[in-house]
Amino acid sequence: MAHDNRSVDDEHSRLAGVDDTTVEALGELSKALETIHRVRGHLYSAHQLVGGADLTLDRVVTLLHHAGHKDVADRVQHELLGRNLLPGRWTFQIVEEFDDGYYATFQEIERYARETLAGGRRHIYEAEMKERRRTHGRPGHEATPQK
Repeated sequence: MAHDNRSVDDEHSRLAGVDDTTVEALGELSKALETIHRVRGHLYSAHQLVGGADLTLDRVVTLLHHAGHKDVADRVQHELLGRNLLPGRWTFQIVEEFDDGYYATFQEIERYARETLAGGRRHIYEAEMKERRRTHGRPGHEATPQK
């Protein structure tokens, strides 16, 4: 397939010799990485939500003691407050392990694939899709920002 990338900026244009299947594979890898970015955000949300819930337990314990429910208050305080989410881990440790392990490796491999196969260029697939789908000459359909 011949590609006319005259309207795509240099940063997002395909290098000579890069075939359609490679561009599609890099697009799918980028899409997968974007999903992992979202996963990371959800982990940070869980981290903050669990932490907030744990801090709320302080008030729960106090209220239960004031209401005369010592056994229930003691159980919340000693079995739930400050409890690990996973064996040996609070959420900050889970987030750190994710960031330093899976997340860092995924980013490194995606970057390696782009550098090895496309000269480091990002979003080639999307840039070419934009070029195919936009209406040339119409306001709001420009190929790149006007300078």
